[in-house]
Amino acid sequence: MASAPLDIEGTFISSLGRVVVRGQEQVATAKGKLESLKILPSDVTARPEAIQAIAEAEWITMGPGSWFSSVLPHLLVSEQRYALTQSKAKRIVLLNLDAHPNSSGDEFAGHDPEEHLNLIHHYAPEMFCDYVIADTGVVRNRASLSEKVADMGGKLIVADLSKAPGSIQHDGEKLVSVFGHIFGNTLIG
Repeated sequence: MASAPLDIEGTFISSLGRVVVRGQEQVATAKGKLESLKILPSDVTARPEAIQAIAEAEWITMGPGSWFSSVLPHLLVSEQRYALTQSKAKRIVLLNLDAHPNSSGDEFAGHDPEEHLNLIHHYAPEMFCDYVIADTGVVRNRASLSEKVADMGGKLIVADLSKAPGSIQHDGEKLVSVFGHIFGNTLIG
């Protein structure tokens, strides 16, 4: 991703007030509402291999994963963000399964899918997507989510993707089916 070692820093607002944490694990386990997220050093350059891979890609997938500490940092390296937003590749955002209010998943657990997309838009307002994939169990307001996805230029696909009801793990075979459907429709239709 970057040509030099990176650290990640997040500022969160919680019942304790404003808390600044540094490090992937600390950001991933921080409690509260994210106020800001940044990488240190902020002026790091992207690895040439990453930029080349993005330029040559036919498809780019963001997610699933720890939203603050693994997904969003790719948008914080300015050169890489530019490559991602300017790429001719089709883009898929695969949302986490932990958007259920009682979930104990990653650092963004319990936040609805629209909030996940709002963060992408916040850190890369020029980013569009072709598809957003969400599990049936996390979509609270399909009309609202469809509107948000359309605002980002994409199509919403909602399907049963979890290994079991209430699981925060995607089922690999179900993902293969959904991705096959997307690739098939795009290549054929």
